[in-house]
Amino acid sequence: MTIVSLQAWDGPDVLECFEALADRPYTLFFDSNRPSHPLNRWSFICWDPVEIIETKDSVIKHNHEAIDEKNFFSFLQSRLDAYKPNKSDAGIPFSGGAAGYLAYDLGRQIETLPHKTKDDLNLPDACIGIYQNVLAFDLENRKAYLAGQAPDLNRKTAHNHPPYNIEFSSDISDEDYLLNINKVIEEIHAGEVYQINISRRFKAELPKDFNSADHYKYLRQINAAPFSAYMNLGDHQLASCSPERFLHLKKNEVETRPIKGTIPSHLPPKTLTESAKDRAENTMIVDLLRNDLSKVCDFHSVKVPSLCQLETFEGLHHLVSIVKGTLLKDKRATDLLKACFPGGSITGAPKIRAMEIIEELEPTCRGPYCGAMGYIDFNGTMDTNIAIRTLIYKNGKVY
Repeated sequence: MTIVSLQAWDGPDVLECFEALADRPYTLFFDSNRPSHPLNRWSFICWDPVEIIETKDSVIKHNHEAIDEKNFFSFLQSRLDAYKPNKSDAGIPFSGGAAGYLAYDLGRQIETLPHKTKDDLNLPDACIGIYQNVLAFDLENRKAYLAGQAPDLNRKTAHNHPPYNIEFSSDISDEDYLLNINKVIEEIHAGEVYQINISRRFKAELPKDFNSADHYKYLRQINAAPFSAYMNLGDHQLASCSPERFLHLKKNEVETRPIKGTIPSHLPPKTLTESAKDRAENTMIVDLLRNDLSKVCDFHSVKVPSLCQLETFEGLHHLVSIVKGTLLKDKRATDLLKACFPGGSITGAPKIRAMEIIEELEPTCRGPYCGAMGYIDFNGTMDTNIAIRTLIYKNGKVY
């Protein structure tokens, strides 16, 4: 495929560009918006994909047509291989490639798992675009770059509504949620698992004049996070204020940063850093991720340079660890994703048994929640988040 031009961008800033492009289907915004965080450097907007790849229940669609392919990850890699990367000396991590989300439920296409949860939203297990139009914003050096065609920024979608009064409710009562927690504790005592990340879904009706892009602009102000994202995917939209990196790959060097261990930020940090329970929780997931990385990395390269370090975000202290490895020479970004998906920090340990118990206790599919959002550049560089603190907008409701 033809190499797309790459040039300096002297147009509007990142938020103005987002406001102008947000209403276009398949516009994605990868938004680093927490300046105090060490990984808060690059933001990206991509729009008008040249290809769309989706999968649902092992059926793969290419540009909305079902195809005779069974392995989603292999097909995705084959489409990436059809393009040449942009050449740049600017060190831009993403100037074109695959971008979108992998739903938690994609795990059923990787492992043999039961399917007992209700799929009431009927969302894809993965929705990925191949993008040649990308705006890259280097927030540290205050520079911006354009790959592809300059966007039409005349349309403004911003309405700047005040925060909506959205009333959320859950399908699971507080009492039933506590019962599920007690069932998890019983499984731990029975030796089935060490920990499980059990969740419940909340939902709300949206007012008629609701605009999800405006809502995301409000969320990013009150809950700034380095791995935030907004995605307009036509019949549904996603907004995430995630603080957690899932997988990063650059020149065969792999990094994951699991978050486990959390307390309210009004408590002294040492309450968390000196908590044996929270440190054990984090260390279990570090061990799980070391094992996942070792499937596709040089075994002796997998290291833990940072264990249970404190990071503080809006309202919360977290323990964050760093696990690194060197990808084997015959492996690619898609191999790494398949080996580690879904992230252990949102399943529990051991992963497969934890996912089986989650399937028994949670009534509805998680969908994009607890999956991953991110990109793979044509040159193989990848960055993805863990899709936590995430909203799904569909059919006048938010989940």
